[in-house]
Amino acid sequence: MVWIFKSKAATQPLPKHKVDPAYKKLRRQVYLGIFVGYAGYYLVRKNFTIAMPGLLEEFDYSKAELGMTLAATSLAYGLSKFFMGSISDKSNPRFFMTAGLMMSALVLLLMSTNFVAGSILLMTFLYFMNGWVQGMGWPPSGKTMVHWFSHNERGKIVSFWNIAHNFGGAGMGILAAYGIVMYGHYFNPEEAWKGAMILPAFAAIFVAIFILITLRDTPQSEGLPPIEVWRNDIPPIYDAEDGEKELALKEIFFKHVLNNKILWTIAIANAFVYMVRYGVLDWAPTYLYEVKNYNIKQAGFAYSLYELAGIPGTILCGIASDYLFKSKRAPAGLLFMIPIVVFLAIYWLNSSGPIWIDLVSLFAIGFFIYGPVMLIGLYALELVNKKAAGTAAGFTGLFGYVAGTFAAGILVGYMVDIFGWNGGFLVIMIATNLAVLLFGLAWIMEERAVRRAKRLKDKLEAEA
Repeated sequence: MVWIFKSKAATQPLPKHKVDPAYKKLRRQVYLGIFVGYAGYYLVRKNFTIAMPGLLEEFDYSKAELGMTLAATSLAYGLSKFFMGSISDKSNPRFFMTAGLMMSALVLLLMSTNFVAGSILLMTFLYFMNGWVQGMGWPPSGKTMVHWFSHNERGKIVSFWNIAHNFGGAGMGILAAYGIVMYGHYFNPEEAWKGAMILPAFAAIFVAIFILITLRDTPQSEGLPPIEVWRNDIPPIYDAEDGEKELALKEIFFKHVLNNKILWTIAIANAFVYMVRYGVLDWAPTYLYEVKNYNIKQAGFAYSLYELAGIPGTILCGIASDYLFKSKRAPAGLLFMIPIVVFLAIYWLNSSGPIWIDLVSLFAIGFFIYGPVMLIGLYALELVNKKAAGTAAGFTGLFGYVAGTFAAGILVGYMVDIFGWNGGFLVIMIATNLAVLLFGLAWIMEERAVRRAKRLKDKLEAEA
């Protein structure tokens, strides 16, 4: 598969007087490409969540069966983000990212057909395939960011880019709600849920075309020098020869990823962060519909509110990690996970209380959860050689989606079926507390690593 998306080779360097204007133009262009492009991926990622109340009414499915379908896409996405991430490290993100989004939109259109919707097995299989091609979105975006933006600006750049999925998720909620209304009005009211898939899928196809137009491969493929050289931002451990050298897959896996203890710690933390993120998000429409008597449009609004709240939260978390904690990611993640414990408890205990408390709680959880989600991805990029960035991001995603979101789909679904909604909330609360503990552990490990590096530097300077 690698040869289909083969990375573009370095070209003849541009004349010096053309480098600055070309770099400035292309940096804006590729950033716009990955921002709009990644938002587009979220237009066709969680549509099944909005469609679930309609499917429960039209078909005799249990929540556990629908939870299995939710878990299928999470399992596929986690595996794909890891394995396709390693392929993206050796691919041209322009074509890699475009192809993934186009295929995701087409799969969703197939899922809206009666032939598929009537079979839980077919729906699960296709949603699994959707999760797999969705794994072609984050890794090429990460590769683009580490090649076009340097270390001392990356925290800010990644935090602003990361809100793309909030725009995309909120956009999906709005498009899905309008799609349901339109399909029910113009076609069949009993199958109105199909609009939650059809309208966002067509929007995603247009976004895929936009990616193809705007995105580019590495600066060197455009005749430009490495970003560290152009911005004169050379990290202390940066080796120009090693940092720009293409790595074999074996070297990426065994030298830069699998032997990194801090990367393992944040990957495990990511499993619990994602269990919280999607445990709340995936089940919010169904919970509010069944317990709080929301209609489908109100549930879609609550879903979008959760996503939109992540925008200021993510930006604030990125700024805090850069300036308050001097580019240390773990303490900022810990700071943002702790309030979730409080607001999750309020959301849980308000089963018979006023609606505004639900909305405030969902907003607060969304505000605080997306910062840690962003930080783990950024942390992974910074812990490895930039030629292994996609694989490192995929490694944390493997834990987040295979373990975390898989549990959010299956485990929460089964717990709700057996113990009611209290069982589902208990699972999410346990995951929140474990995420807090692991961020604390990563912080301790990072501080020890910094002290070891300082002692080694002082020793070498003394010997010199």
